[in-house]
Amino acid sequence: MSDDLVPLIREATGETLQMVGVAMLFTIPLGLLLGALLLLTDRGGALRQPVVNWVLGFVVNVGRSVPFIILLIAVIPFTRLVVGTTIGTTAAIVPLTLATIPFFARIVETSLREVPGGLVEAAQAAGANGRQVVFKVLVPEALPSLVAGVTITTIGVLGYSAMAGAVGGGGLGDVAIRYGYQRYETDVTIATVVVLVVLVAVIQFAGDRLARHLSHA
Repeated sequence: MSDDLVPLIREATGETLQMVGVAMLFTIPLGLLLGALLLLTDRGGALRQPVVNWVLGFVVNVGRSVPFIILLIAVIPFTRLVVGTTIGTTAAIVPLTLATIPFFARIVETSLREVPGGLVEAAQAAGANGRQVVFKVLVPEALPSLVAGVTITTIGVLGYSAMAGAVGGGGLGDVAIRYGYQRYETDVTIATVVVLVVLVAVIQFAGDRLARHLSHA
């Protein structure tokens, strides 16, 4: 790759990291809340509410079933309302977050279900409310699994961010399309793929190390 494209790849990498980082900043707390509500409002949950659970489950399932490229287009009016534009890195964060929250919520629900029911029952018998059950029992006990879920979700967002380049979302996907595909500069395509592979490897390595550390803590 020529020297004049090195700054371009560097800038695109920064945009990609910005999209992923901000999207995950919203996804983690909102997905954790939604996943906990899915568990708590289910049958046998501390806040048993079948109707609420059905509505939440329906919303999550719909969010997970819509292909990201379609979601990008479908939420254009909402994106414009929130950030004032539909082009660029900031605009791409909106659909990225909307696509990721339902996915992470199901991971959270599954992770929290792995916590032994006896611990939850003991906490409830001691007078713990729903919020205390979640943050003092479920989350601490499921933390290694939740970290692994965050790792998987982050890598998924990284892949989504590359697709956002197809509609002018910026980042490595945008560079790969504008230079690698439209201008037939194969070296640029290879460079973006290499950077994405490295980013995935780093995220997976860090997530695995942290999950192992927490599981032995």
